[in-house]
Amino acid sequence: MLETKVILEKQDLRNLKWSTSRNSAGTAGSFLKSYSKLGGRKLYYKLSNYDSIKGVIGIESVNEIIVDRLLTLLGVEHLHYQLIKADIVVDEKQLETFVCVSEDFKAKGEDKIPLDNFYDVEHKSGEDRLTFCLNKGWEEYIYIMLVVDFLILNRDRHGANIEVLRNRKKRTIRIAPLFDHGISLLFNCNTEEEIEKYDILADKKINTYIGSNSAKENLNLIPKDKLPKFRGITENDKEYLFEDLQSVISPRMISKIWDMIYSRWRYYEDICNSRE
Repeated sequence: MLETKVILEKQDLRNLKWSTSRNSAGTAGSFLKSYSKLGGRKLYYKLSNYDSIKGVIGIESVNEIIVDRLLTLLGVEHLHYQLIKADIVVDEKQLETFVCVSEDFKAKGEDKIPLDNFYDVEHKSGEDRLTFCLNKGWEEYIYIMLVVDFLILNRDRHGANIEVLRNRKKRTIRIAPLFDHGISLLFNCNTEEEIEKYDILADKKINTYIGSNSAKENLNLIPKDKLPKFRGITENDKEYLFEDLQSVISPRMISKIWDMIYSRWRYYEDICNSRE
C-alpha cells in the first residue's frame, strides 16, 4: 500500500502516456490519466484540470491528498494517494506539475464493475439505487460516503466513482474503498478573489448517483440511529492535513479549505447531537 505523502523532489515522468477523461461535473478542460507497472504493481496517475493553452490549471490532485488524510483521521477505509512533483509531457510539451498516484485496489482475481452498471443488471423491479445498496449489505459504506461527500462537498460521485469488486471464482462481491475525491473542496477557485468569496457552507449542486443533487439534503437519508460515528477532527489536525503543501497551494487556499472542512464537520456534529 502506498504511503500517503507529498514528494517535493522532482521526478521524471516524461515516459507516461496520457489519455483524456472528460470532467463530468461540467468544468472547462480535461482530466488526464495514465498508468504504469512497477515491480509487479500497477500504478495509476492523474493530473489536475488541464487546458491545452494554459496547462495544468486545477488543484484536483492536491485535493486527493488532503481528503486521503482527512479520511485517515476519521478512520474511514479509502484509497491512498501520493502527490509527486514531476516533469511530464502532454501534447508534445514538457510541463512541470504535481501528479497524483495510487495503486490498484483490486485483489488478485477480482474484476471491477461500476456501480451504475452493476445496479442496471442486478436490481429487482422497483428497487431504487439506495435500497439496492442497503439490501446488498453496504449500509454502513453508503452512509459514511454520504457524510464524507458532505464534508468535502464532492461534486462528482457518479455511478462509476463507486465500484463493485467481484471474484467470480470465489463467488465474492465487495464494494471498493472510497476513491476519487478531486472534484471537491475549492477545486473551481482559480484566483485569490474567488477563494476569498467562496461560501464554505453553501449547498452547491452536486453530481451524485445515490440521493439528490444536494449533499446537505442527502444527510437526511441516514436514519438518526445510523449516523456514522467517526474518530473526529480537531483544530490541531490542520497541520497534518496540509503538511508539505505550503509550497503547492497558497496560504489563503489552505486556510479556506481548512475552514470549510472544520465548519462542515461541526455542522455534522450538531446534526448528531440534535438527533440523540
